[in-house]
Amino acid sequence: MNRDRELVLFLVRHWLVGAAATVVVVAALFATDLAGIRGLVMESPNPVLPTVMLLFGFLVTLTSASMGAAIMSLGDTDRHPPQRPHRAPSGAIPALVPVVVRPRR
Repeated sequence: MNRDRELVLFLVRHWLVGAAATVVVVAALFATDLAGIRGLVMESPNPVLPTVMLLFGFLVTLTSASMGAAIMSLGDTDRHPPQRPHRAPSGAIPALVPVVVRPRR
């Protein structure tokens, strides 16, 4: 159970990183008025709705990216140590061989 709690807290921490990135990105969009987005939002009859929609879209995207990157960075080297290179059926080990390339005329 303790391992499960650690994993959930790991994901929550990375979700919070994505949420913080969302706030920074949306604030930067409004601060720089990139592509006139601040003007469009402020001229709408209800500026809260487009702001919430923008926040939600970035929130889903950036929190998912943050959590996904965190999950993919997890290593399982404790239980599965690195293995030796795979051998071909003949017993040969694949190797890189330098090749001379002549320029075209």
